Amino acid sequence: QVQSVESGGGLVQAGGSLRLSCVASGRTSSNYAMGWFLQTPGKEREFVAAISWNGGTAYYTDSVKGRFTISIDNAKKTVYLQMNSLKPEDTAVYYCAVKRVNYCSVYGCYASVNEYDYWGQGTQVTVSS
Repeated sequence: QVQSVESGGGLVQAGGSLRLSCVASGRTSSNYAMGWFLQTPGKEREFVAAISWNGGTAYYTDSVKGRFTISIDNAKKTVYLQMNSLKPEDTAVYYCAVKRVNYCSVYGCYASVNEYDYWGQGTQVTVSS
């Protein structure tokens, strides 16, 4: 069993920054992946960014490219999401996800909610205008 715990959400003004963190505990393979998804009321969970265990592969959804940066500390099994130039439309609950075994490098293997095995409880990000 793997658990993931997010932190770092909060309230920020438009144009500001936040840094989300997620620590994964438990057994994963040596080739795992971690990702961030967001969800707003009444909508499906959406892909934001994801990264391979060694940071060699990373993907972003188009709306956050150039503003968000995902990184990973494999020794700590911790993934970070640095969010800059935040916009009101970034407001959502952000979830950390863990894909326990990952030998795939294409976008679809990182961007689909169905690829992930474990999810955190979510952290609220609110961007005021």
